[in-house]
Amino acid sequence: MRRIISILFVLIIIVLGYLIVESIMEPIRFNQDVEIRESATIERLVNIRKAQKAYKDIYKQYTGDLDTLISFLDTSSFQVVKAIGDIPEEWLESMGFEKARLKALADGLISRDITQVPVLDSLFGKGFNSDSLRYVPFTEGVTFNMESGEILTSSNLTVQVVEASVMYDDLLNGLDRQLIANYKDERMKIVGFEGVKFGSMEEGTLTGNWE
Repeated sequence: MRRIISILFVLIIIVLGYLIVESIMEPIRFNQDVEIRESATIERLVNIRKAQKAYKDIYKQYTGDLDTLISFLDTSSFQVVKAIGDIPEEWLESMGFEKARLKALADGLISRDITQVPVLDSLFGKGFNSDSLRYVPFTEGVTFNMESGEILTSSNLTVQVVEASVMYDDLLNGLDRQLIANYKDERMKIVGFEGVKFGSMEEGTLTGNWE
């Protein structure tokens, strides 16, 4: 009987030890998973932001549609103008750059070479999968939330705005629910948003809430 009690006592100690270690390790593993998922998500949002900047450079506004943004990357080009030749130094000194440039063009001393460079290659390099931008990493096909528009500032200026985001309920799905709730509360107190995002529909900024 005493032997059975001793064995049970040892088993209880082992179980308690496991529970104590697990209670310590679970938040640590959670934080590690959060860091991995957030880092991948931020990288993708940075790429979306880069694409939005290029879109606005050409169309003077942002787009709130991921299909439109991806199509833009796949089909559009930047016009690159290169000057061939040299402007005489004495012209630059006597006329200034713009007048000297126009004279050099008229006299055939310089010429312009205009080429088209695909937006996708220019921004991300060859072989980049533009369609991947729509999906939130570590989720089963969840896509980023994105919207765009314009606002009127207090100075009566019209400003183009855009916001792209993912909520923690989607990004951290599959992890411990209570730890997710705690993390959401923490981030809400710090940045006022329960997710990862850049931009705002209320002000003209492209800043990410991780920055």
